[in-house]
Amino acid sequence: MHIGHLRSTIIGDVTARTLEFLGYNVIRANHIGDWGTQFGMLIAYLKYKKLEKKLKENLISLKEIEEFYCKSKEKCDLDKDFERESRKYVVKLQNGDDHCHYIWKKLVSITMKYNYNIYKKLNVTLNKEHTMGESLYSKMLPEIVKDLKEKKIAIEKNGTTIIFLDEFKNRFGQHMGVVIQKKDKAFLYATTDIACLKYRYEKLNADRIIYYTDSRQKQHLLQIWAISKKANYIPQNLLLEHHTFGMMLYKNKRPFKTRDGNTIKLIELLEEAINRAKILIKQKKPNLNKKKLIKLANIIGISAVKYADLSKNRNTNYIFDWDTMLSFEGNTSPYIQYAYTRIMSIIKKSKIPINKISEKIDLTEETEVKLAIKLLEFEEIILIIEKKGTPHIMCNYLYQLATHFSTFYENCSILFSKKIKTCKSRLKLSFLTAKTLKKGLNILGIKILKKM
Repeated sequence: MHIGHLRSTIIGDVTARTLEFLGYNVIRANHIGDWGTQFGMLIAYLKYKKLEKKLKENLISLKEIEEFYCKSKEKCDLDKDFERESRKYVVKLQNGDDHCHYIWKKLVSITMKYNYNIYKKLNVTLNKEHTMGESLYSKMLPEIVKDLKEKKIAIEKNGTTIIFLDEFKNRFGQHMGVVIQKKDKAFLYATTDIACLKYRYEKLNADRIIYYTDSRQKQHLLQIWAISKKANYIPQNLLLEHHTFGMMLYKNKRPFKTRDGNTIKLIELLEEAINRAKILIKQKKPNLNKKKLIKLANIIGISAVKYADLSKNRNTNYIFDWDTMLSFEGNTSPYIQYAYTRIMSIIKKSKIPINKISEKIDLTEETEVKLAIKLLEFEEIILIIEKKGTPHIMCNYLYQLATHFSTFYENCSILFSKKIKTCKSRLKLSFLTAKTLKKGLNILGIKILKKM
């Protein structure tokens, strides 16, 4: 996983959490690219370098597989025989060859073991049962091609099976063609995505399907939806949504990459965040023991990266800035987390058990009224995210709520109120604020802290 995978993973997770909170039956479908050309190239390279035995004995790491893939791609570009061999293995894999299938399974298991660790680190609600990669639909592909031909939706042209769509035209004004099977009988992403959509409607009984991929996939998905409707694989009124997102950029507004132009690995970004959080915590708490330091740095560092991303409108690119995201000021994760711990600390100092307060909240000051009104907005925020899948709205809300509490706290005495009735009312209002902050952060997949 590289940094480009961060946004789809965490934004999709927020929508899934929000919909479950509202009582929907949510099926997470982690659509991974675990089928096709890249595996044909890898299988061919492993055979060429006589590395299959080493792979079977679990002596090859993910880093080595990455290196093999880069070298196999280079070899494909330079060696036509190797390219033909790779294509041959793609077809063999797609047709269920036992040897190719075994090698493929080993490669996928090594990769996914690593990815599940990242999901855990990111605190997203994805696990093995949610993995529904391209391979899941592989057995459906021959039947789909056959059916589309029989329905006269697809035609064969020079050995290639293609679908022409009237509603999509290229820059020359010609009808665009979507290839679903190549001359060598290999299937394409389009074929898989048609099968995937058919499966989600027929097998999973989905009545609303939301895709989280970047904006470059927009036309591809519109074509897939159009084909699936023409073939009656899905009804015309099925809710299909593509929640697109922009890119993470450097301060110079260039794509976020390493010095040599390669995409940054997601794990490297997360480890950098944890290390920066450690330095920050050491400055504030130099005597903190190592175990607590590591735990705190993990939560603050990862939360800061997630919140920085989620707080930006998903439809736009955004500038990545370490200094801003780890700040305890402004619309940042540490600021919201600190607001929560601060309120819980006030409640803890009180001699009145919060669950024993039966009196209603009595709003007498303007700052109390403003805080109460802000608390009432939570339902509206949840419903907006349910419809639009825009987590930045929740981030803005939590920041405003924390700011309102800060103003209320500065202007209204809680623990030292002259009247016990006022003290109880303000404690209850404070507790409701903490509870809302906690629920909001939980929907964003961000952990709370008891102490900061």
